[in-house]
Amino acid sequence: MAQHTLDATGLNCPMPILKTKQALAKMEAKDTLKVTCTDKGSTKDFIAFCHQTGNTLISHEAKDDQYIFNIEKRD
Repeated sequence: MAQHTLDATGLNCPMPILKTKQALAKMEAKDTLKVTCTDKGSTKDFIAFCHQTGNTLISHEAKDDQYIFNIEKRD
């Protein structure tokens, strides 16, 4: 279970990524963040974001009209 959550539903690119970046900046290393959003392009965006920043994308899923990402902050 994630220690932190971020509701980015209704936000379009690039806002879910920007809000995630801000949330991660306030977290400790190894903390986890659950992000929920509705942007259809968010899967590729979050995969690229985690690859570029070194954070770990633990899981991602599409459920109904929502996309859920679990991210672990890098060391």
